[in-house]
Amino acid sequence: MSSLSLAARDTSTMLRRNLLHARRYPSLTLNLLLTPVVLLLLFVYVFGDVMSAGIADGGPDRSVYIAYIVPGLLLMTIGSTTIGTAVSVSNDMTEGIIARFRTMAIHRGSVITGHVIGSVLQAVLSVVLVGAVGVAIGFRSVDATPLEWLAAFGLLVLFALALTWIAVGMGMVSPNVEAASNNAMPLIFLPLISSAFVPIDAMPGWFQPIAEYQPFTPAIETLRGLLLGTEIGNNGWIAIAWCVGLTVLGYRWSKAVYNRDPK
Repeated sequence: MSSLSLAARDTSTMLRRNLLHARRYPSLTLNLLLTPVVLLLLFVYVFGDVMSAGIADGGPDRSVYIAYIVPGLLLMTIGSTTIGTAVSVSNDMTEGIIARFRTMAIHRGSVITGHVIGSVLQAVLSVVLVGAVGVAIGFRSVDATPLEWLAAFGLLVLFALALTWIAVGMGMVSPNVEAASNNAMPLIFLPLISSAFVPIDAMPGWFQPIAEYQPFTPAIETLRGLLLGTEIGNNGWIAIAWCVGLTVLGYRWSKAVYNRDPK
């Protein structure tokens, strides 16, 4: 059997293992998935009229705010889902299963790759579920072409891949699952200080650079442009650069920690 075939077989086995774990212990995924859903319902039905007053030209309009907030919540869903990845990787690292895998005749990188593919699949499924909730409460994207929908889906997958690799690195360096969960909290916190809920122009001047120069804001603005027809500008290239940079950083970080000899 060739090295490529061996890697593909072992990665498939590890992917199946991670998906079985997610199916047997769905509470973590459900808890993380409920966060963006609750925020979506809260901001739309409790704060929707007030928040839309600064966005809609004709006064408060909840439907305008639904269109504004859904793209941000979709990316926040990805950040929430990848926290489960950090916890899962940390659990493997601290319970000794990685040491057992090191003694087995399996492809060395398949353990990490299985986690990454499984996490991306879960993130995509979570985005579909949150998107379905958004459509159910009134989100519409009538002007987006099939090519723009495809580009939006590709951006979501690329963003999920980038955050997953960062989450894997966080899980590997965490001493326990509690620390892994805490270390990955910025993946939920950053969308809260981005353009997901309010325009950057509505923020205090000293705070605007914090919201603007982070990975979530350009990705959110690009997603809005693809689905709603708003101006994208340079945000598309910036979002792709963030995704590629985080992917490379997370991959090299995770690989370096994983290949380190256990103490």
